[in-house]
Amino acid sequence: MSIAEAVSVLLVDDHAVVREGYRRLLERNPSIHVVGEAADAQGAYLAYLEFKPQVTVMDIALPGASGVDALRRIRARDAEARVLMFSMYEEPIFASRALQAGARGYVTKAAAPEVLVEAVLTIARGEPYITGRIAHELALRGPAQANSPEGALSPREFEVLRMLVAGRPLAEIADSLGLTMKTVANHQSILRQKLGASSALQLLQAAARLGITQTSQLP
Repeated sequence: MSIAEAVSVLLVDDHAVVREGYRRLLERNPSIHVVGEAADAQGAYLAYLEFKPQVTVMDIALPGASGVDALRRIRARDAEARVLMFSMYEEPIFASRALQAGARGYVTKAAAPEVLVEAVLTIARGEPYITGRIAHELALRGPAQANSPEGALSPREFEVLRMLVAGRPLAEIADSLGLTMKTVANHQSILRQKLGASSALQLLQAAARLGITQTSQLP
């Protein structure tokens, strides 16, 4: 198969060594050609506009704005964009939020190497792809999720919560998300209200019940 006929892929991960490993893995299959790379959300958006890949493979935990933020921005520009989230997070809540934002698939980095190749080719055909265990857990959660505290959080509130749990100070969160300190503080207050938390500790406990813990966060 020629390069022109192969599935074009954009890789988004903040570690160059990791991207190189993904590139080598994917391009072992002659049906896949990596056309570009990016290390953060802004770079992902610009690279998507430049290369117009058939599939974008993106990590959720990027420096600054998350992969979900980049996904939403890309989808706002191109509603047909096919984005596969490839993440270290094995908690279903992260897959759920990515899918709500428009991801066509979710694969954990703990999956076998051939799973990533299969996922890319599946999504390129226009079909969704979610690794088995996560798909099963999402199915079990079902419609009840919409009535849960998790379902009540907006994408931005979820992102602020994720960063608060990771121990990020408000000023850093504001800078990463392009918000004012006042806006982030407002999000924090709304999160406490929605999750029934009257203190920072209770907010962490509520996040843990949703599957968001300090140990699951990247440094």
